[in-house]
Amino acid sequence: MISVGLYYEVKAGREKEFEEAFRMVREQLAKSDGLTLAHLYKRVDKPNSYQIYSEWKSLEHFRRFISSEAFRSVTRSGLELLESLPRNKVYELLGSFDDSSRVS
Repeated sequence: MISVGLYYEVKAGREKEFEEAFRMVREQLAKSDGLTLAHLYKRVDKPNSYQIYSEWKSLEHFRRFISSEAFRSVTRSGLELLESLPRNKVYELLGSFDDSSRVS
């Protein structure tokens, strides 16, 4: 499994439009083979800074998604909302912790 962080700096005053654009991307994500989850985060100390965090069964699944025409068309339409091109980071899962792992 891999996790992907996509990082966006949105033009001031365009935050709600960006959040709405994520809803359209989410529809494409929902159709994607290999996606296990996706979340949109807004940075607490910089409200025009966002992260889309997603988890995929494999790097190949993620690559297929970002090379799809559906993804490209949605993201092209959102470029006008951004201060700069988005950045991404891809990580491979090596271990995990969740609330059920706590030792009493």
